[in-house]
Amino acid sequence: MHTQNGLDVGQFCLLGAFSQYTIVHKQSVCVIDKKIPLEVACLVGCGVVGGWGAAVNRAGITPGSSVLVIGAGGIGTNIIQGAVSVNASMIIAADRFDQKLTWSRSFGATHTINTDKENLVERVMELTDNRGVDYAFEAISRPETIAMAFDATAKLGKVVVVGLTPSHFDSIPISPLNLVLTQKTLMGSMYGTSNARIEIPKLLYMYKRGQIKLDELITNTYSLNEINQGYDDLLAGKNIRGVVKF
Repeated sequence: MHTQNGLDVGQFCLLGAFSQYTIVHKQSVCVIDKKIPLEVACLVGCGVVGGWGAAVNRAGITPGSSVLVIGAGGIGTNIIQGAVSVNASMIIAADRFDQKLTWSRSFGATHTINTDKENLVERVMELTDNRGVDYAFEAISRPETIAMAFDATAKLGKVVVVGLTPSHFDSIPISPLNLVLTQKTLMGSMYGTSNARIEIPKLLYMYKRGQIKLDELITNTYSLNEINQGYDDLLAGKNIRGVVKF
């Protein structure tokens, strides 16, 4: 992507910017149903695939299992939806914003933890009879919350890091001895371990059948002139997903 003068334009994750048009390689294009509104379809391209896929494809959550999701935003909410789709029995959402926790219950969370008010690991242990969860997902991208996810996971459990951690964070405070003794699995998930051409049409088909919620993810819409307000609302925890409409 370039300006009219031929200068490079920075692209977050090499995906693009807030522009009306962009040029992409044909391999990055997939066909969707024309009846699906673009403000809904745009959600699937990242957050929905990344969250749902982390739960279903990468972790392989099994029916009846217990799940912890740290970060109930655009990624975490869709991890919850993925856990619901495979019939997890306990889904714990953790966040520091009460509104996000309220929303998470409407997407299928069975329990919530406000991390500003409660000790996350202690509360998870209380809810699981001191066992820990089978699967823990970190969707915030901070070393300390990755460590919390690890500590809240049961023996032989899986810890999935979904958030993109800033490059200056280069270590995680986890005990190697504990990793060996508990035989836990620590893994990353990029884009839900998904093929976009397969997963996007699949998720939109599920949406049309009422098997996954997309409209409800949009908590605010903004014009391009309101983009700074959108970022302020994001940082203030006021959105699951804010959509810019041209």
